[in-house]
Amino acid sequence: MSSENHSHLEQSGASDESIQQVHARLQSNKPEKAEGNPRFPLVLLGIMCCAIFFGSVYLAHYSAHFDAAIYNENQKPSKQAATGPVITPAMLGKRVFTANCMTCHQATGQGVPGVYPPLAGSEFVLDPKHEKHIIKIVLFGLNGPITVKGQNFNSAMTPFGGILKDDQIANVLTYIRSDWGNNAPAITPEQVAAIRAELGARGPWTVEELLKTP
Repeated sequence: MSSENHSHLEQSGASDESIQQVHARLQSNKPEKAEGNPRFPLVLLGIMCCAIFFGSVYLAHYSAHFDAAIYNENQKPSKQAATGPVITPAMLGKRVFTANCMTCHQATGQGVPGVYPPLAGSEFVLDPKHEKHIIKIVLFGLNGPITVKGQNFNSAMTPFGGILKDDQIANVLTYIRSDWGNNAPAITPEQVAAIRAELGARGPWTVEELLKTP
């Protein structure tokens, strides 16, 4: 080996050692990886927590204990079974109310002041002389001014005769006559069927028309 080649090898060895030293310093100065996921937005985490919280509150209020029988449209009211819960018309009616009536009359039955009349404490719900009237309102709807609990309203009540069956109307009326402090007798499917058969097809009532009927 010539003296010139030996010199090149010595220079090459010195260069490798320098590279290793630099690499070692870089490794020692490399920051440690932070725990968790710093890219996960805290805002999104907050939204998820709120969604879980309000979802839990909603389910606790409206789940009816996740009783499958209550959410079965074909379920009939039954007496106490040997191993199952009591399914009442009012329990079935609450489901109908939640799906069709709650937007206007609210879950509290208080309605919306000046817009939709209350059902809680309403004379049309509780007074025996209006028992048939309230069935007629649900069957055929009602338009125009009406006074409920001394408050004036002027809106339109949707006719549900073409949407709900007789037993569904009876159940929801039984529910609104027995909740929010209301205490009036249940409405039966036979009562609804009799009025439907008597009046046939017709349009929405006005209060004046309605109060002229029994």
